[in-house]
Amino acid sequence: MTPPRAATGSGAGSATIATIADEVGVSVATVSKVLNGRADVAPETRARVEASLDRHRYQRRAKRQPSDTGQIDLVFHEFASEWAMEIIRGVETVTVAANVDVVLSQLRGKHRPPQQWLDGVLTRRPLGVLFVLCGPTQSQQQQLERQRIPFVVVDTDSATTASVPTVGSNNWNGGLLATRHLLELGHRRIAIISGPKDVLCSQARLAGFRSAHDEAGLPVDPDLVRYGNFYVDAGYEHGMELLSRPDRPTAIFAGSDLQAMGVLRAARRLGLHVPEQLSMIGYDNLPMSAWIEPALTTVNQPLRDMAGTAARMLLDLARGDELSTSRIDLVTELVVRESTAPPAG
Repeated sequence: MTPPRAATGSGAGSATIATIADEVGVSVATVSKVLNGRADVAPETRARVEASLDRHRYQRRAKRQPSDTGQIDLVFHEFASEWAMEIIRGVETVTVAANVDVVLSQLRGKHRPPQQWLDGVLTRRPLGVLFVLCGPTQSQQQQLERQRIPFVVVDTDSATTASVPTVGSNNWNGGLLATRHLLELGHRRIAIISGPKDVLCSQARLAGFRSAHDEAGLPVDPDLVRYGNFYVDAGYEHGMELLSRPDRPTAIFAGSDLQAMGVLRAARRLGLHVPEQLSMIGYDNLPMSAWIEPALTTVNQPLRDMAGTAARMLLDLARGDELSTSRIDLVTELVVRESTAPPAG
């Protein structure tokens, strides 16, 4: 193999495939395979080629011209029943009107896609990729950008870097509004069951919960702050534990409507009536929250609007348009129904 040589005569952004191949000491065909997302390149060779491409800020010269029809990839970190369906419905509203198909996949709980998944995307070359509660690594971002495949992230914590187009919602405000409502009703022992401790949207909602207590001049009891996943089982388990205490809370703010359903089941199992003996607030405002008994007071996180906004951003990028902003946070609102009331006595 010809030993690698330093590239000459190619300023930033002006390197050719031949320049890259000469610098790394590989064939032009190998560089082309890396650019096209082919899997038949040794990992070490791929890494050296990508490092050279990054150093020279290599960009394809020809601009992609999307056809009138095409497809986008919609990838979830994992499917979460009705929550995921709200995102899919929001995306479909936009893509159907644009005559664009959607390829659906999930990462089975991972927040970063494996390279094998990305290789498939690079080979198919969709109009763009929409990530939900997950996103590409820095290296994967560069691979997508070199192929001129735009991407947008739907993330409820909206905490991606400024260079990544993101649509999220105001979680701190959601936590503040829910807790204010309970405090205004007269509750003083309020528990919160948040999402995973290392997830930023969980931290933001808890921060809003604490801020509402600070406004009221009241302390937060650390024994009433719990973390779990966003599903029914976490709500049930934490609900059974909290509501079995001799000094049980008179109200619980859950991190999702699914969690709230688990708490409601725990309350029924323990013979507690909602809202007479326990007030309950969920989060998301899924359609089912209006139909359970009692109808659930919840924080409306506009999932369909978030998904539709992200899909429109993605299609704009696919057409070569520049976005006016790379980050959009939609407003959260409290929806008061039947599951909250003043504490008994």
